[in-house]
Amino acid sequence: MNNLKKLLGIVWIILAIYTAYFSIFELAIPKISTGQQEDLVFGIIILCILTPIISLGLGLFGYYSLLGEYNDNKDVVQ
Repeated sequence: MNNLKKLLGIVWIILAIYTAYFSIFELAIPKISTGQQEDLVFGIIILCILTPIISLGLGLFGYYSLLGEYNDNKDVVQ
């Protein structure tokens, strides 16, 4: 089960990279480049607020999964 968690950690990191790419190049930049005020505001919100929250959240979740933070039997040093 712990190996599956580490494998899924890699999947989450790949998903974080893809999400960052998609939200920047497919959503934010086309909205910003239209020139309309409504699209400009929406593009800035996607670029500056939503993209970092989503991609960093997914990336950190995958990183901690790779480190073994979610393992069932953590070795506790005392």
